[in-house]
Amino acid sequence: MPVQKFRSIEEMNAARVETADGGVERFFRHCARFWVIAPRRYPRGVFKFRSLEEAQAARARVTAAQRVQE
Repeated sequence: MPVQKFRSIEEMNAARVETADGGVERFFRHCARFWVIAPRRYPRGVFKFRSLEEAQAARARVTAAQRVQE
């Protein structure tokens, strides 16, 4: 797709819009595909822990559960 230069807003508005094959729909399909194959790192939400040890234990549980799923 070539670069276009414009001298005024009117020229820019009059120019024909060129899109790649597939356009936005192709981009959305790719995004959806990557979301499906991307690993989930941590459960959603905000978690409060009383100590650092408790937080590390929770992280270890999540990591161990993910290894079992793979």
